[in-house]
Amino acid sequence: MFIKSLSYGFIFNILFLLSIMAQVPGFYVKKDARKTELPFMASNNLIIVPVSINDSPPINFLIDTGVKTNILFSKTIGEQLELNYTRKLNLMGADGKTVLTANVSPSNHLDLGPIEGTLQTVLVLDSDFFELEAVIGIPVFGVLGYEFFKYNPIRIDYDKNIITFYRSDALKWRPFGFRKIPLSIENGKPYINGKVRQIGGEDFDAKLLIDLGANHGLLLNRETSDVIQLPPQTIKSDLGRSLGGDLFGFIGRTKSTNLGGLKFKDVITSYPEETEFSYVIQESGRQGSLGSELLGKTKLILDYRRERMLFKKGNKFSVPFDYDMSGIIPRMMPTEDVRYIANSVREGSPAYEAGVRVGDEIMSINGIPADFWELSDIVKLFRSEAGREIKISLKRFRSENPEDFELLDVVFELERQI
Repeated sequence: MFIKSLSYGFIFNILFLLSIMAQVPGFYVKKDARKTELPFMASNNLIIVPVSINDSPPINFLIDTGVKTNILFSKTIGEQLELNYTRKLNLMGADGKTVLTANVSPSNHLDLGPIEGTLQTVLVLDSDFFELEAVIGIPVFGVLGYEFFKYNPIRIDYDKNIITFYRSDALKWRPFGFRKIPLSIENGKPYINGKVRQIGGEDFDAKLLIDLGANHGLLLNRETSDVIQLPPQTIKSDLGRSLGGDLFGFIGRTKSTNLGGLKFKDVITSYPEETEFSYVIQESGRQGSLGSELLGKTKLILDYRRERMLFKKGNKFSVPFDYDMSGIIPRMMPTEDVRYIANSVREGSPAYEAGVRVGDEIMSINGIPADFWELSDIVKLFRSEAGREIKISLKRFRSENPEDFELLDVVFELERQI
């Protein structure tokens, strides 16, 4: 009788422990399997997946190692989902000036098909923020951050657009052909050490943030070290848009970035201007970050629990790093139909000399109507080949009256400027 009671007690304790484990916040494979595959959409190597929140219809989220907490950009969607809020937080915008207010919604269920996130906290922005669609050309309503990576090895195949999500106790050994580099997790963000060779400056060792949600190659923050120097040849540019503002600075090249013996040559490098937010970067001890333009040339495994990054060359490793050769940074307009404008036009660039100006709407490129183009394909075209002829039909508005415009045709050749 004692033995039987002991057995029942043992079984009860096992079931109790399993129930506790099931309540630990995190992301898990639904089925009893060592791993599962999750296809993703890609725009400039940014990783986008559909996510259902509390059994809602799926909406697009960006996978981003550069953020600690899951974020939903739309309070309107949050209200439609009847999310519960416990408190408010203030977040610093990317420009170091804008303060974003967010509502904290705990204990949500996030469904990614073969993967689920349990007891997930989501920060819901007070003001609807949809500007990322204008930058990447695909509607994105939020980001998944640290929670997605913290327990499970994540393999990213940029060539096949597949994430392999491993059970936490899987992938104990390094897969054949992969290099290994130590990974440190600080405040929910992953860092590695690399060596940067500058043009016109000395080589230096750099602590670099792995930032899957940024579309640059290498970014170096000059305020973090006197060693970091602008290369002789740069262009001043809008470096991109993120939550709460645009980043501005310079674009140039570094001779190489060496990660665990794998050398990336002639890397397009961003040098942002110092902002009021720079002290946070300085306190982190990092000198910069690696974004999707560089990471997208690899096959990559991030293993937070074992504090390692595994990687090897992808199919695009030998493709040279190139930057826009037109002078136009195109953006998608916030309209139901597909429309693009010249969000900025670099002075002295081929497009500027041909007459393109900020705010011009792009009606067609090389005879193909604008609504046939994906934004990522326009960006690729403008980076494609020095000497290529580009013909653009433009609509230029002369006043706030939408009927008051003129049509222009411009022709120019792409020109490598860095």
